[in-house]
Amino acid sequence: MEQTVKNKKSNIVLALDFPFEKPENRENLFSKAERILEAVHPYICAVKFNRHLVLPLGTFNGAQKLVKKAHNMELLTIMDCKINDIGSTNQTIAEYYYAAGFDALTANPFVGWEEGLKPVFEVARRLQRGVILLVYMSHKGASEGYGQTICNAETGEKTPQYMSFAKKSLKWNVDGVVVGATYPEKIREIHEMLGEKIPIYSPGIGVQGGAIESALKAGARYLIVGRTITLAENSAETAKKIRDLANQCK
Repeated sequence: MEQTVKNKKSNIVLALDFPFEKPENRENLFSKAERILEAVHPYICAVKFNRHLVLPLGTFNGAQKLVKKAHNMELLTIMDCKINDIGSTNQTIAEYYYAAGFDALTANPFVGWEEGLKPVFEVARRLQRGVILLVYMSHKGASEGYGQTICNAETGEKTPQYMSFAKKSLKWNVDGVVVGATYPEKIREIHEMLGEKIPIYSPGIGVQGGAIESALKAGARYLIVGRTITLAENSAETAKKIRDLANQCK
């Protein structure tokens, strides 16, 4: 990832997000995604796919074609599947997404390690792919889960849930963590724990209210930008402005 950032001179991850379209319009959806990808690729370092793009296009159909296009443009691809089930199911999900060509996927630490995310990491290490852990999401309701206070049953120590996840990211040797750009104070707190060992990916720039400068100054390494670019009248111009502003803030 770092090499790609250097080559592209950009730390912007494009979230290829679009509103719902009727299934019979999926060819138009593919064309739209392809067109935006071709327009903005000089200004980004990676592409994040969400389930609401993969569902209508198909993992081994339209989505895989877009993954290949991204790779041809020297971009990395992230499947934002937020893996969150029992181990055997998680393992199979990971196998399929990696088989489709994705370089990394996101996983939810709430399911734990044993018979949870351990099989995902085993698959990722075998295939030399990445796992990015959700530590604090960007939406307003994130505090209800990631922001709750937990108590250690043995020691009685109280810890914010997200800091527990940050500790696990170090223990599990993840390839990155997600912390919403809408919560720069959380980015700063988590970055103080992780240092430069694990990079922070920050979604929520633009439409959700996250700001580039505050996220980067707090410790974010990569900025995930979706609808601000994909729904813009001129996606390429918008992506370039965001890239340039991010570079000025480094």
